[in-house]
Amino acid sequence: MDYQELLKKARKELPKGVVISGERFEVPTAKGHVEGNKTIISNFLQICSTLGRDPSQLIKYLQRELATPAQIDGQRLIFGRKLNSDFINKKIKQFANDFVLCKECGKPDTKLIKEDRYLFLKCTACGARHSVTAKT
Repeated sequence: MDYQELLKKARKELPKGVVISGERFEVPTAKGHVEGNKTIISNFLQICSTLGRDPSQLIKYLQRELATPAQIDGQRLIFGRKLNSDFINKKIKQFANDFVLCKECGKPDTKLIKEDRYLFLKCTACGARHSVTAKT
């Protein structure tokens, strides 16, 4: 059997309901719940790891965008007020578009580099370099 035949056979044997996506990177979604007047995101460090950014950068961005205090408690992030999960996920996706994904090739293989007072997004895949206008 050649590669293409083996690939077709493997796809046929996948369990039903498994989505086959051509993308190797998907913006993670926040998983959590509301406890009293606080919102708890239980997979915060996993989100930071997937995005390849320091947790302090994402916390600072979310605090400013959501207008609420936040603190890390182990693996979780606790916001100081009730927040809709759709709203949080929208802001995480916006962070990924602004500070993670390359503007040229769309890949997540980027690094934030600070030169003087300016912040640049440097892509390790295509070599593009763009200035970042918003602050993290």
